[in-house]
Amino acid sequence: MRFTPLQPFTYRFLISAIHRRFPLTPIPKPLLLPLSSPIFFLHLQQTLSFSMASDDLSTVSANDEKYGFRRPEMYGTKLAGTVDAYDRHLFLSYKSPEAWASRVENSESDPLPKLLASALKARKNDIPAKTKLTISEGRDGTEFSDGDVLIFPEMIKYRSLKESDVDGFVEDVLVNGQPWTSGVQEVLTGSYIFVCAHGSRDKRCGVCGPVLIEKLKEEIGFRGMNDQVFVTPCSHVGGHKYAGNVIIFSPGPDGKITGHWYGYVTPEDVPELLDQHIGKGEIIERLWRGQMGISAEGGEKAIDQKLPNGEDIKNKEIHNDSGSQNKKENFAGCCQGANGITCCRDGSAELSSKNEDKKLKDNVEVSGIEGPLGKLSSWIGWEQSEVLTAAAVVGAAATVAVVYSYYRRSG
Repeated sequence: MRFTPLQPFTYRFLISAIHRRFPLTPIPKPLLLPLSSPIFFLHLQQTLSFSMASDDLSTVSANDEKYGFRRPEMYGTKLAGTVDAYDRHLFLSYKSPEAWASRVENSESDPLPKLLASALKARKNDIPAKTKLTISEGRDGTEFSDGDVLIFPEMIKYRSLKESDVDGFVEDVLVNGQPWTSGVQEVLTGSYIFVCAHGSRDKRCGVCGPVLIEKLKEEIGFRGMNDQVFVTPCSHVGGHKYAGNVIIFSPGPDGKITGHWYGYVTPEDVPELLDQHIGKGEIIERLWRGQMGISAEGGEKAIDQKLPNGEDIKNKEIHNDSGSQNKKENFAGCCQGANGITCCRDGSAELSSKNEDKKLKDNVEVSGIEGPLGKLSSWIGWEQSEVLTAAAVVGAAATVAVVYSYYRRSG
């Protein structure tokens, strides 16, 4: 096969085109290839692919700095008490986050969500339990399809709600508290996680939500919990500035369903949510916004510990003064909810037994001293230090005396 140098004009034209689109792409050396060789075009494709990937990474990084988990407002607001009081949560499965309008419950192009939201508003005074409506993803062939309605804390699902069914559904289920006469009631089992991914409403949720959903599914699969824990994107839940926003409905220690809200959730927090909240029934206080069944004021009082949300745990331990330490210790009953449900340990009982160990750890980190002596010297007072020093001198003198006595006998 005869090789012919690539025509200089053609080569310069192609490389110039690449650099106008991707100015950081390195220019490959001229190639001696057959004019019809696919190798050149493979090289060109690889160059373009690398450039586009770099371009995408730059965009992702910029979005993360502005809208994602590294945005300046992260951890800037106390979370406890940021959930309005409500007693029941209704999720309508409807399309996907990419298809949702900014105000999907009021959109003329989305009649089903609009009709249900309007019916709830019109019958507000007739519905005994204060009910919140949120749109969640519905895809045919998946766990939840378009028109499916999930009801918490009742853990009930009705399939295929139609526009013509809305009034009857609200009357039967929400007003009268009876099964829907036009649908079959199904019982939900397991734990359900809803992540706000409503990008058309606020870009922060649009950036953070999908990343959290992917991480949750990955960790759930890793733990073999795919048939026990279900993750679904949802629409605006309130508090975009707290993104990532996560709501978890799972059984408490007594088996009753509680709905806990979390904010400022990052992918690094996902294992803790699964292992601590769902696995052990314990809330993560630093991320906790509130829960279904208690008021915002009640939530704020329930977890009044004044910690800077989301900071690294070690930094919290280093910088907390004695006042904030006391506040952090006094969180017994922090997640007390409706009907006496609680999902956390008795803080007073546990911390009273671990208080001294905690102080030792904190002060060792502050002083930078390691080892048993460092632990002691970091927390004892000045008078105790003097006593300890004296004891050390006496001990040293005794040691010298023993050594000298041994030396005399051996001599």
